[in-house]
Amino acid sequence: MPSSPTAEIAGLYRYPVKGLSPEPLPRVALRTGQTLPADRRYAIENGPSGFDPEAPQWMPKTQFLMLMRNERLAGLNSRFEDATNLLTIRKDGQLVASGDLETAAGRTAIENYIAENFVSELRGPPKILSGRDHSFSDVARKVVSIINLSSLRAIEAMLGGAAVHPLRFRANLYAKGWPAWYELDLLGQTLAIGEARLKVVKRIVRCTAVNVDPVTAERDLEIPPAIMRGLGHMDCGVYAEVIAGAEIGVGDRISREPPKPM
Repeated sequence: MPSSPTAEIAGLYRYPVKGLSPEPLPRVALRTGQTLPADRRYAIENGPSGFDPEAPQWMPKTQFLMLMRNERLAGLNSRFEDATNLLTIRKDGQLVASGDLETAAGRTAIENYIAENFVSELRGPPKILSGRDHSFSDVARKVVSIINLSSLRAIEAMLGGAAVHPLRFRANLYAKGWPAWYELDLLGQTLAIGEARLKVVKRIVRCTAVNVDPVTAERDLEIPPAIMRGLGHMDCGVYAEVIAGAEIGVGDRISREPPKPM
């Protein structure tokens, strides 16, 4: 790449329960080889999947409730407390369910709410899953997902000016300052954020989950086809692996680390 523009972290988010609300973080400690703390720590099984919490293995997202098929999840506002493992779910501002996800009673409270309110979308009894330090990511490796805000502005132009809420893309890190689509050329490159280092390992192929508005829970746009028409692929954003851990925060500078001399 002929130039190496820098960017800035505009937002940091984690998703403690796959498919439920993003949680903004002002700062976070990254650990080598790990996701953001508690990111996708839990998932809601949609019918028996065979997941073994004692020997957790990656499974496709179709085994769980998720926005690609279950957009009504976006109408729930959830919060997870690390100290107590308490998940609270609100709908239209009202508390509808809460429970400690590390206890049978707490998981049952959440499962009962899902069972009663997502009947038509369930293939079997919903079950809260977790397993050691497993992350229910869309990919098998433990990664941090990165979205370039300028690329979202380019998508808005592809859609004829329709507003695209960044949280449609459910990223961990939102970057501002890069040109549109710059991130797609970072494959194999190392990003420096203070003392932290992240190696970009994969482009993110977008599914129909990004068509769901995170505020209204309506499936109101056709984003992947628009990207395909404009660019010939459906990639937006990248996955990166943490290769050197450190604390990062909103406002921190992101730069591409020069290749080491041979």
